[in-house]
Amino acid sequence: MDIMEIIDKLEEVVTNATKVPLSNKVLIDPEEVFRLIDSLREALPTEIKEARWIIKQKQQQLEEAQREAQKIIAEAKEKARKLASESEIVKEAKRQAQEIIENARAKEREIRNAAEDYADEMLANLEANLGKLLAAVQRGRDRLQSKITPRE
Repeated sequence: MDIMEIIDKLEEVVTNATKVPLSNKVLIDPEEVFRLIDSLREALPTEIKEARWIIKQKQQQLEEAQREAQKIIAEAKEKARKLASESEIVKEAKRQAQEIIENARAKEREIRNAAEDYADEMLANLEANLGKLLAAVQRGRDRLQSKITPRE
């Protein structure tokens, strides 16, 4: 069960709880609430691990793209040096090398931006889920506290 399903179940427990007559209070089975909270504790580390794994994968892709870009740049520079024997050949080699370098840099920027956008999206989703989880837990605690507080 994922975090959102557990939160939905927790909310369902509170929503479907028996109402206390002549008040706006409800009776909740604490064992059920504690079981759901335990499930949240188990599910949360899994989702955090998944988000970290995704970020790590994107970082590895970014590093691979940077290595590839460096390799392409090095190959372009080497090619340019080898072609430097005649003036026209030198001009053409410089133009091609610059074009290859620009293409490699553009590709590296594109991959880095995509990886960063993806990581940001995953972190935003995790942040939203954690916010919902915290709000649901707080509502549950508030409701439990209202039951625990002695009547006046």
